[in-house]
Order: sequence, then structure tokens, then C-alpha cells
Amino acid sequence: MMKGTMEMTLVGAKGLKHTDFFGKIDPYVVIKYRNQEHTSAIAEGQGTSPMWNEKFKFSVDYPISQGDNINDPNYHNNYKLFLQIMDRDTFTSDDYLGKATIYLKELFEVGFEEGKADLGIQKYRVVLSDRTYHGEIRVGITFTVQVGINKL
Repeated sequence: MMKGTMEMTLVGAKGLKHTDFFGKIDPYVVIKYRNQEHTSAIAEGQGTSPMWNEKFKFSVDYPISQGDNINDPNYHNNYKLFLQIMDRDTFTSDDYLGKATIYLKELFEVGFEEGKADLGIQKYRVVLSDRTYHGEIRVGITFTVQVGINKL
């Protein structure tokens, strides 16, 4: 097994669903990779086109030993980064604004072959609960192999 570090830059979003009756939405993002989770800052008052410009790091093992069988139902989730966009509300539950999923298996494969791989900043569609699209989120991802870590 090899180890590496994935760094994700959460740049911003555009055209998110407006869920507040009064004022602007206060979006934030919950970022999940396997059992690791980070939450962005709340973009207070920035409305449907917030900017974050935040970086988050995740540890990566490759190949993933548990669930690395293609017939395992968790196999495909092992190589996905999930972004859940939420709107912070003060007096009620936070509103769900949608999600984006980024597939990482090829990024990891290239990274382990070349030592580093970079997706650059790209736009990903935001998917609502009814599976329609509403807005986009901009994210950059870099994966770097840890030097001195060898296969077992």
C-alpha cells in the first residue's frame, strides 16, 4: 500500500439555489473523503455566488485494501470526494443546497506513477435532491505521494 496527501482548494460557487425568504443565503460546504471530513467557513451574506478560497488536506492510502474488490458495494465510494453544500440558518435547521461528487481513482493512479497529479481548478455541477442541476462549485485538487513510503 502507498500513502499520499490530497489537497483540495475550495474556490467558490455560482448560481446556488436561493432558499431564504428574506436576505441572502449563508452557504458552507461539508467535504468528505472516506472517513475524513472537513467543513468550510460560512460565507455569510454572500448569497448564491460565494467565495471561500480555503484549502483542506486528506490522507490517502492506495490501493484501498478494505472494499477494494470491484464487486463490493462500497468500492466506488472509496475513490470519491463528496461536497455537500448547505445554507446556515439561525432559527431553523440548515438547508440542503445540493451536492457534487468528484471521482479520484485516476488522479491517485497518475499520482502514484508520477509522484504528483493535479486536477487544477474545475467546475462541478451541483445536484439537488430531485437529481436536477442548480449551480456549480469550483474546486482544485492536488495529490502528492509521500516520499519514502513503499508498497507492503
